Amino acid sequence: LPPLIAAGLMYGVGEITRTMAVAFSVSWPGLGVVAAAGAGLAFLAGSRLSPLASLLGGLAFTALGAVPVIELRGTRVIPDGLLPGSLASGLQTVTYSGVMLFVGVALLVVSAFPSRWRSLERPSAYTSDYGASGSPYLPEDVTRPMYRE
Repeated sequence: LPPLIAAGLMYGVGEITRTMAVAFSVSWPGLGVVAAAGAGLAFLAGSRLSPLASLLGGLAFTALGAVPVIELRGTRVIPDGLLPGSLASGLQTVTYSGVMLFVGVALLVVSAFPSRWRSLERPSAYTSDYGASGSPYLPEDVTRPMYRE
């Protein structure tokens, strides 16, 4: 999922930038792809997904976000002509504006919450006296004095 989100962000932003520069109009397909990438990012950051997915995605996005810092030192990291057309323009825009670093750090922070790493509750080692069906007296009857508020 993270590579699809990155490709969607790169293509969408590149397409929007190209359409605005050439025709000074809105690129609806570009906006749709950016919206879909945002929905995928929200799904990736959601708590119902494995924390490894957001951790690995966060590491990848953070590594791409660190490219401008590395290139400031004089080392060329991304070769010219690596991606075609709108993807190359979108990669440069999203990377050098800090969006990739922002998304990467956000995913790393989301994956660091302890509640995402807890396992499911283990089943009890002891069996119930009532069997698998449970107690016939549940839910508690509020008419009984011990359960009144």
